[in-house]
Amino acid sequence: MSSPFLAETRRRRTFAIISHPDAGKTTLTEKLLLFSGAIQIAGSVKARKASRHATSDWMEIEKQRGISVASSVMQMLYRDHVINLLDTPGHKDFSEDTYRVLTAVDSALMVIDAANGVEAQTRRLIEVCRQRDTPIITFVNKMDREVREPLDILDEVERELGMPCVPMTWPVGQGKSFRGIMNLRTQTMTVFESGSERLPHDFETIALSERETLTKRFGADFESAMDSMELATGASPTWDREAFLAGKQTPVFFGSGVNNFGVMEVLDALVDLAPSPQSRTSTTLVNRQPVVNEIQPEDKDFAGVVFKVQANMDANHRDRIAFVRMASGKYTPGMKLKVQRTSKELRPTSVVTFMSQRREAVEEAYAGDIVGFTTHGGVQLGDTITDGASLQFTGLPFFAPELFMTVILKNPLRTKQLQQGLAQLGEEGAIQVFRPEVGGPMLLGAVGQLQFEVVQHRLKAEYDADVRLEGCQYTGARWITADTPAELREFVNAYPVRMAKDAADTLAFLCTSPYDVRLAQERFPKIHFHPLREHAGLALQSAG
Repeated sequence: MSSPFLAETRRRRTFAIISHPDAGKTTLTEKLLLFSGAIQIAGSVKARKASRHATSDWMEIEKQRGISVASSVMQMLYRDHVINLLDTPGHKDFSEDTYRVLTAVDSALMVIDAANGVEAQTRRLIEVCRQRDTPIITFVNKMDREVREPLDILDEVERELGMPCVPMTWPVGQGKSFRGIMNLRTQTMTVFESGSERLPHDFETIALSERETLTKRFGADFESAMDSMELATGASPTWDREAFLAGKQTPVFFGSGVNNFGVMEVLDALVDLAPSPQSRTSTTLVNRQPVVNEIQPEDKDFAGVVFKVQANMDANHRDRIAFVRMASGKYTPGMKLKVQRTSKELRPTSVVTFMSQRREAVEEAYAGDIVGFTTHGGVQLGDTITDGASLQFTGLPFFAPELFMTVILKNPLRTKQLQQGLAQLGEEGAIQVFRPEVGGPMLLGAVGQLQFEVVQHRLKAEYDADVRLEGCQYTGARWITADTPAELREFVNAYPVRMAKDAADTLAFLCTSPYDVRLAQERFPKIHFHPLREHAGLALQSAG
């Protein structure tokens, strides 16, 4: 193995930002980009009517609502490291998209609103990180507001995360009396000044060893912060990077994203503490039997997995971008690549890296990087792409929808546009599209109501298909498999009206009540019902 290869993968950091809506995630994303020099001016998230929207929220409906719906990918260079940042939609209705994004990263940055603590949506995302032992860095935001005591926040984070917190910075005061933060790694205090135009080097720093000076200047606020910090560090375990990497400890930082304060410490932590790309599990069929392998980031063969597909990012070009997380090897322009599910050659019209809306042609990319293949179809979520090796990555889940609507086209002459739109939106995972086997209108399945609104909006804006969504009798679905084709045929013949195929052509059983599955299972004990499916390239995973 050539060492430059290993050196390149070790320079990479790929992480996702997770939070509850309104915790300040989009603002923090922008400040990280700003401080790394990736962007020159931060867009104002608050001024929704202004033309300068947050850099990472590009979809029209996001601009109207001020929430991140699609997950954005951004790459920046900082301290000679390549940092790949994946923004996730905080809204609970898009938890599926977020779940898939979290399969593509090596660590997560959790943003917590200091006034509200750990909120419901954050709990869900934490659960996903815990299942995968993803290391989590915690940033407690909005310290310039009237907020809860830092010790209380730490206590709650420990309870909710089920892992101890190790403070890396500590606030001095809060709200109107917020004086700054103490950096326990450098033993300095950075003095707070409000204003979103300040850059990190504009803030004054004083060594903690100059305690007299600090007490004279900040009085009781400083002394009380020292006391609570000593309490917190006394009650916390010492920093253990191995425990952090195993998802058993979280470093905690305090600050105010909107004021550019305390953010640089987080950027440094991503370089110093967060892991470089990790190995990925794949399966290969040997004599028709699946064999599990670990693909190492420094392996020389190119391999990656499609964790997101986005149609029409550019309204002027009807393109689709497959976002591929590279797991190994090196990408260079003109490489011959193959989509493992179909064994077809992948011929992208362009290959790009992302700076939010701006895309740049890829000269080279390594494990940990996110590259975008611009295609006109033929690639789905969960597809494994390699430069030859026959393998399949596992672990990209689809959840059985809990809400269903039927699609009624207002103008029947637009049927072709509707079919194209639904096929593409289904492939990109914006919503699950079910095609009833016996005919009738298409069904849309979603985890949350807002998904329906986004799809209705996009069908009209991108495909000129004006649709009405109507309720239907279905309340759930289960993907089905059987041990033999004959058993499957018998089951399908028994329930023809309840059979539908999804975007990956996988057969599903539609339910009108929770009892449907139980009754069907009693009648057909050899049929397997799955509330979770991995993508079409692999056998369905049974989950409960």
